[in-house]
Order: sequence, then structure tokens, then C-alpha cells
Amino acid sequence: MLASIKTEENVSIITMDDGKANVFSPAMIAEFNSLLDQVPTNKGSLLIQGRQGIFSAGFDLKVMMSGPGPAVEMVKSGFTMLKRVFSFPRPVVAACSGHAIALGAFLLCSSDYRIGAKGEYKIGANELRNNMIVPTPILEIAKFKLTKSHKQRALLNAEMYAIEDAIEPGYLDEVADTDKVFELALAKAKDLAVLAHPQYNETKILDQENVIKKITSGIDQITDVVAR
Repeated sequence: MLASIKTEENVSIITMDDGKANVFSPAMIAEFNSLLDQVPTNKGSLLIQGRQGIFSAGFDLKVMMSGPGPAVEMVKSGFTMLKRVFSFPRPVVAACSGHAIALGAFLLCSSDYRIGAKGEYKIGANELRNNMIVPTPILEIAKFKLTKSHKQRALLNAEMYAIEDAIEPGYLDEVADTDKVFELALAKAKDLAVLAHPQYNETKILDQENVIKKITSGIDQITDVVAR
């Protein structure tokens, strides 16, 4: 089992824990999607957390380097999963329990409120340091959440931010002591869970409409993601 789900009051809690770096392999993506299917879309909220020291290190690089077919399939499914989180009909809170790299950082950008754990952790998009582009789907999600003054540094310069410095660029909303992160994230998720339905979803759709079109189009156009 790579991820699990439980419910506390009106909050669905998805925990990613592959025992290692919480990479989004095809198996992790499929499992995460299956858990998302179990989260109510007309009430409550969703809380996503990683394991101690790591939220997610991004895509499984072994699959990425295995050839264009498996890589493209994994990336398309991963971006589709991100789109589901980004546009989820109910509020999404992320408890960033450690490093959040590449797709892990973009999962934070897809969430509605993000709390990070203090420590020697990094958050950032390192694609351009690994001979990869930042494709349209995650570029649009990042641009939607990251502050204008940091987009160049975060995306084109591939800057990695210490977790305490990740609020200003827009990766996080709050930073807390490690032993308080889940508690605070759960409290925030319970607070946001009372927001009106379907009014919350309808407002989110209006806010994201143009971005979702670009994300969907970008996913359809992905044909090559292998590092050069």
C-alpha cells in the first residue's frame, strides 16, 4: 500500500507513504486516484499529507528514463491527477511534512491551503536542472499560485526554497513546528469543510475556468517528456 485514507469528522485524510521518497510512480498515481474517488465532492474537505521528512519527491525518475511510452503515460496520468486536486469541488489542505520536489511542489500549488514543517527541507521545481521543460499543465498551476515576483526564480531559474522561505513565493501559506503541522492542517481542513456547497465549487470553477482549459489542452499535447 502506497497511500491510505481515513476520515476524521468531515475531513478525508489521504496519507502518502511508500516508505521512501513518495514518488509518483504509475502505481502511486493509480492508488491516489482511487482514494480521491472515495472523497465526498458535496461536503467536507480533503487533507493530503506525506511521510515524516518527505511530502513527495515528484515523478518516478526510473520510469521517466525507461522510454517515451511509459514516461508519457505516467506524466499524463500524473498531470490529470493534479488537475483533479487543483479543481476538486471541496477545499484541499496540504500538510507538507518535509521535502516537496517537482511534482510534489506542484501538488502543493494544486492545494487550497498549505502548511509546511520547519526543518532542513526544500521545496521547488527542479525540472530545468534535470534537462526537462516545465510543461503547460504544471506551468499553469504554478503560475496560478506562485507570486509574480518569484515566478522567474521558481520556474525558469529552478530555485529550491528552504521550507521557512517558501511562503513568500507562494508554495506555502504557513510554516509550523513538525509536531504541530498535522494538528494545524486538520484544524484548517475542519474550518474549510463548513464552506457552502455548491457555492464553493461554483466559485472555484469561475476562478479556474481559463486555467483548466489550458491544463487540459496541455495534457492532450504531451508526446515527449524524456530528459534530453
